[in-house]
Amino acid sequence: MSMAKGTNLQVPTTALRVELSRRPGPGVPDADASALLLVDGKVRDDTDFVFYNQPAHSSGAVRHEGKRDAGGQVTDTLLVDLARVEGEVQRVVIAASADGGTFGQVPGLAIRVLDARDGAEVARFDPAATVETAFVLGEFYRRQGAWKFRAVGQGYDSGLEGLATDYGITVDEPQHAAQPPAPAA
Repeated sequence: MSMAKGTNLQVPTTALRVELSRRPGPGVPDADASALLLVDGKVRDDTDFVFYNQPAHSSGAVRHEGKRDAGGQVTDTLLVDLARVEGEVQRVVIAASADGGTFGQVPGLAIRVLDARDGAEVARFDPAATVETAFVLGEFYRRQGAWKFRAVGQGYDSGLEGLATDYGITVDEPQHAAQPPAPAA
């Protein structure tokens, strides 16, 4: 089911595979998927951020499964097992960051939510992008005892650092370079 920005739908409380896909090519930035587990809109600590350098949440509910390049598509995959998400976690945000450019330079950008058992597509969102270097693509959230998925499409021109700090993650080393000192007169 293709979704418009801001729409939501109920999803099964089961294991879901979330694929961030794009077409590769010369000058196309790399795109990395990540997930943030939120309580009251923030991570509890940095371990609630799942990405390629921290590929599994301690609860086992979210795993980064890596990238593959096949058939003219590059796919970065997360596994989100909603049945295993801790009770206090209200939202699981699916985000992405671009390395070496902006999402406006990424052709065929899409996020697909698939049933992990049979591969059936549950949801699809094709966000419109321009100058963003990080994106909140979508989110799973609890509503009246069930899980829903919302197509968010909120971009950040401040990169992963800006996105991460908005959700309470401590960034030790800023991504932007320090300004060089002014030349001596």
